[in-house]
Amino acid sequence: MEWAVLGLFILFLIVTYIVVQGTRAALAWRKAAAEGDVKVIRDIVEDSLGAWRSMKRPKEVPEEVWRGIQSMQIVEVDAELVRVSCQAEGDYRLLNGRWMETANPLREAMAVAAKGLDVLLYELPHYKPGRVQIDAYMTMREADHATERVCILSTTATRDDARQVDWEEWTPAQIVEALGGRYRMDDLGQPLPIEVEAPKPSEDEDAGTPAPPFKR
Repeated sequence: MEWAVLGLFILFLIVTYIVVQGTRAALAWRKAAAEGDVKVIRDIVEDSLGAWRSMKRPKEVPEEVWRGIQSMQIVEVDAELVRVSCQAEGDYRLLNGRWMETANPLREAMAVAAKGLDVLLYELPHYKPGRVQIDAYMTMREADHATERVCILSTTATRDDARQVDWEEWTPAQIVEALGGRYRMDDLGQPLPIEVEAPKPSEDEDAGTPAPPFKR
């Protein structure tokens, strides 16, 4: 009986130690991010993007939107800004021998941007960015030009902007319009390329910093 009690006590001490160490690490990362440590912030964002890529699609999120979320890549990170790119290709199906567009790339880009802004503003652990920018790209193919990847939508949201958005009730198009998303369309409603600013050079970062704790 005494050995069983001793074993339980030792197990309790081990679990307590692990919890305390995890809590201390989380607090340290939260403090570093709040102080603007770009290396820590980049690691937090990268770890979150990696987790979403491996995560099963939530039932309420359409497949094409989740595919866009999983395509997100870091473009630029600083103390206040998280900027990512994503992919939105639309959908085409062969109907009666002809390829028909069944999902417009720009509409898909808006849906991905709306969901991406939501998760980056509210679901990153240890860090709450002051501003998030999502640049949505598609592959443009023209008969007389080489295939190229072009930006068709760029949307930026500050935390103040985000508070004015009804993330549950508004459509992606309404969210993008409210946030001043930039895009162009031709007469047929097809997206046209837009210019986006080049990312700023990244700051020198300490390569020896360990990976941040992340709750899955």
